[in-house]
Amino acid sequence: MGFRDAMFGRTKQVAPKLDGLFALPSAALTLQTELDLVTSGNAGLCFKAGSGESSITTDDDVIQLLNFDDKTGTVKITTDDLGFKWLVVTDPEIDGLVTRIHGANTTMVEHGLGPRLLCAVFGFVPKTPPGDGSVRLVYLLKQGTFYPFAPTGPAQRDNELELRVRSFIGDDLPMEKDLSRWMALWNLPVT
Repeated sequence: MGFRDAMFGRTKQVAPKLDGLFALPSAALTLQTELDLVTSGNAGLCFKAGSGESSITTDDDVIQLLNFDDKTGTVKITTDDLGFKWLVVTDPEIDGLVTRIHGANTTMVEHGLGPRLLCAVFGFVPKTPPGDGSVRLVYLLKQGTFYPFAPTGPAQRDNELELRVRSFIGDDLPMEKDLSRWMALWNLPVT
């Protein structure tokens, strides 16, 4: 950022940090052995709806840009109640989910959509229900860190389970240390 940018209040966009996603498959093994949690087969990429320089503005444009193979899973775009867009991917394997979400991130960054990217979310459910509850691992793209989110109801979360998840996978994943960034993401399209 130059002097002129500082004078006029312009800030430089932070590029998404994508490489931390590849640590998730090993952490998934730890979740399964320690907490009996397995992938739900769902992951999502949250981004702001478009305006600005990019000619990619519609949901169909984004799907076409990503050009995913539908043989191993599905891809859809939905909008949450706050107006954020979600690219929701289904794949039975955590490796496939990570690869598709990383590919979507990379492709969107290459086409000038990086500043719109907010977070990626991966769903985990008990292997033997009811278990301790479901968990979403949220990857903060700008920080390159994960945090667990364990919703239990319309506006309730299981903080104890979130802290247990962090204690088990903290060595496997770059975890967000600032608990104020562990935001509640209600009504997620990722189960």
